[in-house]
Amino acid sequence: MRMLVLGAGLQGSACAYDLLQNPAVSQVRLADLRFDHLPPFLAPFSGARLIPTTLDVRDREAVLAVMRECDAVMSAIPYYFNLQLAECAVEAGVHFCDLGGNTGIVFQQKELAGKARAKGVTIVPDCGVAPGMVNIFAEHGIRQLDTVESVRIYVGGLPQRPEPPLNYQIVYSLEGVLDYYTTLSWVVRNGKREQVVALSEREPVSFPAPVGELEAFHTAGGLSTMAWRYEGTIPTMEYKTLRYPGHASMMESIRELGLLDLDPVDVKGQKVVPRDVFVSVVGPRLTKPKGRDLLALRVTVSGMKAGAPATRQFDLIDRYDEQRGISAMMRTTGYSLSITGQMQVRGDVTPPGVWTPDECMPAAAYIAELRARGMDVRETSG
Repeated sequence: MRMLVLGAGLQGSACAYDLLQNPAVSQVRLADLRFDHLPPFLAPFSGARLIPTTLDVRDREAVLAVMRECDAVMSAIPYYFNLQLAECAVEAGVHFCDLGGNTGIVFQQKELAGKARAKGVTIVPDCGVAPGMVNIFAEHGIRQLDTVESVRIYVGGLPQRPEPPLNYQIVYSLEGVLDYYTTLSWVVRNGKREQVVALSEREPVSFPAPVGELEAFHTAGGLSTMAWRYEGTIPTMEYKTLRYPGHASMMESIRELGLLDLDPVDVKGQKVVPRDVFVSVVGPRLTKPKGRDLLALRVTVSGMKAGAPATRQFDLIDRYDEQRGISAMMRTTGYSLSITGQMQVRGDVTPPGVWTPDECMPAAAYIAELRARGMDVRETSG
């Protein structure tokens, strides 16, 4: 397998590392605008199998040239490039998957289905942890029941040792987190799609010690296209983010004070965007170079099986990899992207076309891949 990873940041580097663990992967091109240095866990691989590649994804011809030398492309760069990159992959005739995160762009990618079928390739957006992993778990649960009443998804990237006042540390883009805190979230209620305010409808969710009790609240993006797929079929579907108790209330107050606004305000004769100030001031305080993170996840599907009430629940708690210096968020997100790309090349993702992970990923095989990487996915029935 010859693989191309776009983006040499946290998730792209983790994706490249995971690809390199498979001897069947003969080459990994890790592409970005520039390379200051490779992370320590990748440095030993630099050479014939790992090729750092300078690439501007806005240069269509350069992107096509690199794609044509590969079997699959995994995009770990900002979501707003994913449509044009998927178009390039179809033109080049290679498989493509990305971390997604913007449902509107996913629907635009789906319009490429006919061209992807004609080229015999698969395009799979939204392949991180949420959306991505959780949607595969949810679909796996749905298919095990005769009828489904509710699907509830909870995910949070958290510090193992929370520090006040926010009890949070940056595990990916702070700008992305703030987008989720300020964007309406799609849910399904009484079988109909509707939107709810981010950070609202907080509820406790308990995990085994030492994680303990967390709080869950609405944020955007996690359901992806499932809110459309199952509208009119499943009465209740929702996605919530997990944080330590008290975080949502504090962030709601910050939002309501206007400190996350994007419209410039006048400050002593200068136009200033409040959110830019917030990111500049708070970002360094939430950046913990020596911090250790964890990821807590729960997906619960409830309904009926053989005439009796039934549930299928999936739980995962993953932690920072001390040996390699790879965070839990990088493992669950970057490795998920890698697994998807490898399964595409192996022919496990069928038929050709454009599919979200819940539509096309063989759940049992995907979960087995996660477990092989030390992710203790626990499936329980009730």
